[in-house]
Amino acid sequence: MSSTFCISLFRKTLRFASSSVINAPLFLKSGGSFRCLPESARQTVVRLPVCCFGTETALDSLVGVKAGESDDGLCHRVPSVSPSNAEHRSLLINRPNQPVNPKVLRVAVIGAPNAGKSTLSNQLLGRKVFPVSQKVHTTRSSAQGIITDNDTQLILLDTPGLTTPSKVKKHQLEQSLLVDPWDSVQEANLVLVLVDVSDHWTRSKLSFEVLKCLASNPHIPSVLVLNKVDLLKNKSMLLDIATELTGGTVNGRKLRIRSVLKPETEIGAPEPEDREVETSASEGPAGPGQAAAENVRLGDAPKGELSNDDLSSLRSRHGWPHFRDVFMLSAIEQGEVETLKRYLVLGAKPGPWQYHSDVLTDQSPEEICGNAVREKLLEYLPQEVPYNISQTIEMWEEGESGELKIYLKMYVKKESHMKMVIGHRGQVINRIAREAAEDLKHIFLCEVKMRISIKVKK
Repeated sequence: MSSTFCISLFRKTLRFASSSVINAPLFLKSGGSFRCLPESARQTVVRLPVCCFGTETALDSLVGVKAGESDDGLCHRVPSVSPSNAEHRSLLINRPNQPVNPKVLRVAVIGAPNAGKSTLSNQLLGRKVFPVSQKVHTTRSSAQGIITDNDTQLILLDTPGLTTPSKVKKHQLEQSLLVDPWDSVQEANLVLVLVDVSDHWTRSKLSFEVLKCLASNPHIPSVLVLNKVDLLKNKSMLLDIATELTGGTVNGRKLRIRSVLKPETEIGAPEPEDREVETSASEGPAGPGQAAAENVRLGDAPKGELSNDDLSSLRSRHGWPHFRDVFMLSAIEQGEVETLKRYLVLGAKPGPWQYHSDVLTDQSPEEICGNAVREKLLEYLPQEVPYNISQTIEMWEEGESGELKIYLKMYVKKESHMKMVIGHRGQVINRIAREAAEDLKHIFLCEVKMRISIKVKK
């Protein structure tokens, strides 16, 4: 399958080769039949040898599908998480229920810190079980989210942002941040690499840690996801960013893309003859980990081990030429994420389920609680303070009316930090408890009452 660009985003600024691309959402919903497209869609969509997935809403608009008309075949019941640690543990260890023809896909979500990995994972799951904040290193260890749809199970491996040993030491972070993302990739059948296109410092170059992770596991297929496209004012830049991050090669096909601004033409006016975007196929589609161009091949080091020459080559590289596909989306937009979810479901392979269909995450209820509180600490406290706070759950019990009662104790290193956490007349700590309890209510589907105390740890 080739990669797919949201043509409607660039229609006013780019000219395309007059050959044609299939509307990804409608095409996927049809099970791969071009005949499913209405006649108007076939006339207005342009085909390219390499196609890329963009937003479903934009593509629906392009082919004349009104909002709300397209049927989502992926609607499914999103399970909650039991607030009982014993019940949740029982679901995890019990033999999973298996459909007649089960399929499974393990997906590792990697990228630089704050690229939107947990936001995307939450949106794919349909429930917020991973912490999200504007600060880096919100996710401190790998966790799994499980999507069960009909006979298919997707296992999302949400990982901490790939970082370096020097940064871990400088910011006194857990050593697990160096190990967990690598372990998750080695367990995966597919890797999603997220890039924040709104960050002009990092959007045109994959980090060395990401490249090293991909190069160490060339046998695992990978997909590039350009995230936060809603924050990018000049949408025509997406083509240039995608070309830079893929090294001009997607799924074994060589791309040559040149974007230019042009005056807006009248609706229905014929397109000029000259081409502004060109694509050309290589000698054949490259398989997983197979080099698509001679000048980007790594050495003959064993799988998982890179020679010094390989590492030196990676440092000078901007992109990865072995991506199977490219997605452009905003992880906060459910409609756009649904297209990616369908792509993952269709990519699942025959195999037994790992979890019961009622399991949403492998995190314990108490781990989810701790992450929810830490998310609020990161959101409301100055940069360095949240990273120096530890917490323990002193009480976790069900009340008389079925509500969940939680008593959590925090420990800080400085008196000044304690005052910041408490806030004026306890406003900050009360807000943290209130909002964390509200988030947990939507995960456990029960009322949650949380009380937090704080102490200086000497």
